[in-house]
Amino acid sequence: MCTAATYKTKDFYFGRTLDYEFSYGDQVTITPRSFPFHFRHVRELKNHYAIIGMAHVAGNYPLYYDAINEKGLGMAGLNFVGNASYSDLQSEVDNIAQFEFIPWILSQCSSVTETRELLHRINIVNTPFSEQLPLAQLHWLIADEKECITVESMSDGLHVYDNPVGVLTNNPPFPQQIFQLNNYMHLSPKQPVNTFSSDLNLNAYSRGMGGLGLPGDLSSASRFVRVAFTKVNAFSGESEMESVSQFFHILGSVDQQRGCCQVSDGKYEITLYTSCCNATKGIYYYNTYENHQISAVDMHSENLDSDKLVCYPLIQGEQIKYQNR
Repeated sequence: MCTAATYKTKDFYFGRTLDYEFSYGDQVTITPRSFPFHFRHVRELKNHYAIIGMAHVAGNYPLYYDAINEKGLGMAGLNFVGNASYSDLQSEVDNIAQFEFIPWILSQCSSVTETRELLHRINIVNTPFSEQLPLAQLHWLIADEKECITVESMSDGLHVYDNPVGVLTNNPPFPQQIFQLNNYMHLSPKQPVNTFSSDLNLNAYSRGMGGLGLPGDLSSASRFVRVAFTKVNAFSGESEMESVSQFFHILGSVDQQRGCCQVSDGKYEITLYTSCCNATKGIYYYNTYENHQISAVDMHSENLDSDKLVCYPLIQGEQIKYQNR
């Protein structure tokens, strides 16, 4: 399960949690402008926008989970099991495999506006990467500093929704996710007041009761509400350190701890990593379940005109700073 969100201060930030019981070997991966993208059913792209994100690299191909490009467009794929459906090949459209969708968009589009144009002629097809890596059932959050959309490929076609809250989790489909916020319109970050009954003497009995009634379980429906509430009420200064720190706190509201979400005997979903991309500056920040220190990779410190992938394995193991030795 996963949660993705956007955040805007002076710069635009985009990121996600990735919750699963094991890792495929994730790496922060930079795809420079001249790396040749070989697509299964459409033309090769030899020159394109540079991309940075988290990926599993297989056969020298970056299978991105989430990424931004050098123009400030961000994109993340989240599990959408039971609802995602991909098509057979069609004529007179761009047939893009599910695993190619993030590279296809981020390599060519500088904004959500340009993405919408590309989506008019796209067909997401049921071509797997390999027998070892079958089709993942996903939907996607795509955003720039001005707007955000959700894209869902289902049995009745491709759906593109405006996403005014800038948050996405897993199931149900996005229209139901956004609709359920109606059930929480009473929430407030302020201390609660008695609206239950004027005949009863009810009082807030302690400080820190803002957000009373916010769901606290780990279901995707509850995580959507929790991150949406946290994000729209979050406040930070506009400096890079304040903005990045606040973004990690926003997604920290849905962090999954080992033991709380059992998926099979002895196996538990955990938040393998949390990412925060400064899409304005091209910096990818992350921490992991085993390492709470924030690490960063700056795409502009690399040769973005290269034709070779640049990969940074995740730094694991807690980084503890002693103050007295």
